[in-house]
Amino acid sequence: MTQTSDNVTWLTQEAYDQLRAELEYLSGPARTEIAAKIAAAREEGDLRENGGYHAAKEEQGKQELRVRQLTQLLEAAKVGEAPAADGAVAPGMVVTIAFDGDPDDTLDFLLASREYASSDIETYSPQSPLGRGVSGKKIGEDAEYELPNGRKAKVRILDAKPYQA
Repeated sequence: MTQTSDNVTWLTQEAYDQLRAELEYLSGPARTEIAAKIAAAREEGDLRENGGYHAAKEEQGKQELRVRQLTQLLEAAKVGEAPAADGAVAPGMVVTIAFDGDPDDTLDFLLASREYASSDIETYSPQSPLGRGVSGKKIGEDAEYELPNGRKAKVRILDAKPYQA
């Protein structure tokens, strides 16, 4: 899991290895693949009206942006341990909250960096308003955070357990 604090990002060894493998793929085989796509599209003729060429160049730009993001993230990363299963909310944990006024309206989310977001579970950054509000709280405690419109929202911590990939 990731925990971001100022310019340092804390990662478990598993998360670090996963991001390192993605970086190695994107800066090696993936670069070769996109270069081949661009070359093949270039051979089709007029580049001004070549949709395949423009799509491949756009894909290349996105890929290079991701390479830069991963490089910066891993350069500032510190490898540490997963959070303890002590019931206190911390980065790297799956948190279940109930919204104030409706105990049946619950949300499960992973408190982690966006770099670790997956389609399996919604991810909130520890620096987000909700992330800051729930961090350090224990199961059964209430937390408050600021909504985009400036109003305050309250939630109750129902569960907090380390994320299992």
